[in-house]
Amino acid sequence: MLKRPTSPADLPKSVPVFPLSGALLLPFSHRPLNVFEPRYIDMVDAALRGDRLIGLIQPEDTSEESPRGPGALQPIGCLGRITHFEESGEGRYFIILEGVTRFRLTHELTVMTPYRQATISAEEFATDFTRAFGEEAVDRERFVKMMRDYAEFANIELNWDEIERTGTAELVNFCCMVGPYGPAEKQVLLEATTLEQRAETLIAMTEYEMARGAGGSGTPLN
Repeated sequence: MLKRPTSPADLPKSVPVFPLSGALLLPFSHRPLNVFEPRYIDMVDAALRGDRLIGLIQPEDTSEESPRGPGALQPIGCLGRITHFEESGEGRYFIILEGVTRFRLTHELTVMTPYRQATISAEEFATDFTRAFGEEAVDRERFVKMMRDYAEFANIELNWDEIERTGTAELVNFCCMVGPYGPAEKQVLLEATTLEQRAETLIAMTEYEMARGAGGSGTPLN
């Protein structure tokens, strides 16, 4: 099994891309996926035979979860590595993708495979390869307060002992991935330049949602 890439230089020039609306993957985070369409079964088979890398990216048109045509894709996605897979007797896969790095899609390839492939560049996201990069700039106390406020607002029970033991980067990225936001908001979180910016953006989104839910007059995010 090939090792997890540790820098942009370790990445292949091209990867299979999985267009999936509303699906957010961030570095060092984990996303479970049920794969059942034949084109994506082929994609997983190919990834398992090779470097186990798949580029998760959103389509620009989010009216379909995973459009069949060659529609435009967002410019930035996240490369994931298959760290776990289960194969069912019904021709399905359950896989877990671990985020490696964000990437910029540079050119979609003309291929004979049923799944799409593209060349990518990750040089601008070199810090994604460092698990805790940017943690010191995040106001963790403020972020956890937002979590407490939202948990109370949405009547969600959280394991606060586990949260206390969780690193700041992992906590921020996990909350972004599971947040109840649409494709546009998920793309904004993905493209946030720094971990601090991602945390502050999620706080703003959450405060706005709670204000709306409470009948307040939150200011829309632009």
